[in-house]
Amino acid sequence: MFQHPKFPAQATFFFSREPNLSMDAETSTFETAEMLADFLASTPLLSESWRFCNLAKESSALGFVAEQVGSIGYVAFSGTLFVSGSDPSFKKLVRLPVRGVDGNELFVPLHGKNEEEEPVLVQGALLRIFENMYSNPSFQNQMSTLVKTCKSVIFTGHSIGGTTASLAALWLLSYLQSNFANLSVLCITFGSPLLGNETLSHAILRERWGGKFCHVVSKYDLMPRILFAPLDPIDPRIKLLLKFWHLYMTSPHFGPLAVQRNEEYMAEIFQSVLIHLRGLVEAGEEAVTGMFRPYGNYLFCSEDGAICVDNAAAVIKMMYLLLKTGSPSCSIENHLKYGDYVGSISSQFLEKKSFMPGELPESSYEAGVVLALQSLGISSQEPVARPAEDCLQAARRMGRTPNLNCANLAIKLSKINPYRAEIEWYKALCDRSDDQMGYYDSFKQRGASKRDSKVNLNRHKLARFWDNVINLFESNQLPHDFHRHGKWVYSSQFYKLLVEPLDIAEYYRTGMHRSKGHYINHGRERRYQIFDRWWKGRNVIDEDNNRSKFASLTQDTCFWANVEEARGLLDDVRSSRDQIHSALLWEKIEFFAIYAKKLVEAKEVSIDVVAKNSSYSLWLKDYNEMKSQMLQFRPQFSSLMNGEIVP
Repeated sequence: MFQHPKFPAQATFFFSREPNLSMDAETSTFETAEMLADFLASTPLLSESWRFCNLAKESSALGFVAEQVGSIGYVAFSGTLFVSGSDPSFKKLVRLPVRGVDGNELFVPLHGKNEEEEPVLVQGALLRIFENMYSNPSFQNQMSTLVKTCKSVIFTGHSIGGTTASLAALWLLSYLQSNFANLSVLCITFGSPLLGNETLSHAILRERWGGKFCHVVSKYDLMPRILFAPLDPIDPRIKLLLKFWHLYMTSPHFGPLAVQRNEEYMAEIFQSVLIHLRGLVEAGEEAVTGMFRPYGNYLFCSEDGAICVDNAAAVIKMMYLLLKTGSPSCSIENHLKYGDYVGSISSQFLEKKSFMPGELPESSYEAGVVLALQSLGISSQEPVARPAEDCLQAARRMGRTPNLNCANLAIKLSKINPYRAEIEWYKALCDRSDDQMGYYDSFKQRGASKRDSKVNLNRHKLARFWDNVINLFESNQLPHDFHRHGKWVYSSQFYKLLVEPLDIAEYYRTGMHRSKGHYINHGRERRYQIFDRWWKGRNVIDEDNNRSKFASLTQDTCFWANVEEARGLLDDVRSSRDQIHSALLWEKIEFFAIYAKKLVEAKEVSIDVVAKNSSYSLWLKDYNEMKSQMLQFRPQFSSLMNGEIVP
């Protein structure tokens, strides 16, 4: 990552995470979270990013500038060029595309494989701005040069240019992942509006990209908050506000006059945003589901310093509390003062604050909270001080909880491993048994022995554990990239390969297929479908090692359900008097027979599949006998029966 000097131990800047892909996406331990803020404050990154934002505004007809400084490439996007565009109302959410107009992939990693999850949605007008930029040959050429010659690329932008920078960063991160390129990416925005929905935020966390985004938000700036409010009632005033910002940024001497002439609509916008932010804070975490949602790190800044929050609910609450202390005019003007704040942050990094004796709490953590609030110019006497302190403490708890839950699950996993080991031991005994039925059929035809009962009990205990894992994950009580952690992906896959055959055996043993239908469509537990998606979405590093780990187990965990269905199809063919219907049934049988043969020949089945008295071996014998008889007595089926299937 970017190199930076060692900074002093005492600082008034707090950040939630280093911009390092290897760090856990949910880390948010407040008292040990200063490094990135110190890093940004102690290097030219903030000031250089802001300088390039001004260059993009003043000197680029293309709407962006790209330049290499040493080994770092800067790509800055103008906010003024797009503020006066034809669709500035930000009212429509659209799907994030998988491919661009040129047919190349854009944001593939962000699209999850969970069909039950809401799709990734982003603001339509902002997406069109990026798509126009992406289709520009100059942008493509300059990005190609930077990727080849730089060690790091920083995307940056002010106002609407900030959302363009975020989309560009997401595009490059997606490209680097699919092309296995090693390049550091960081996105620094200033006063950027919100971009997308909760699914986008979760996808960024899942990919461990949250630390790649730093959104600098001034204390009262309305732009980063504006999309929390429904815009239909104030749409005409929003357009006037955007035109005012555009006018002020391009012609600063007209700004004060514009403020005086438009105080009424500014106050209306301010009150609307404040009211809806308050409603979100009071409603809690669930209120932001499906709406615009923050992602990455938010660096809230004032004349006195800066603090950073990365938990979405805490970001929303901090946005509300800080805006509450402002006024309509300062909330509008604050959007234009980032140059002042950047200079203030960089200069104050070198200063040490002095405090009166007894002013700071004895607890280092509580002292850190006080220092953080003072960095935003909030004294302990202000009405918002206590809620802001609670917000920071809650952010720490919420950030730590998923990781603590994950750690506790790891402990519980180690405690249930003996149950899994006992089932493995049972499988080995069955596969070596003189009856030559194998694992699946031995459990299906089991008696009332203590050993069989113990295995069945262990099967239920393991199911409860994994159902609890899924419940925690789906209720956001685990890290959002939990299902990408190798430990859990491979543990869940091994559990599925080992235990699902027993579930299938129990399903057909108890006759559930007669009342509900065959297992795959009517009896398969949801946990196995989820684990299928986790396995397909894994990051494959060494497929040979992955395969060898599960080599003793049948790779298709629904294989035995297919065998049971194929047995039923043979019975249906025997009893059917309709030749056309029989032909259709036989086509299904042939399809399974060919598929099973391929698995056997590829050695992707356990030894219990080819055991002499297994359900598959007995089915295969019946299949070949019936095929021979039908070829002999019913030649009209000869076109469907070309070659015997042997184990």
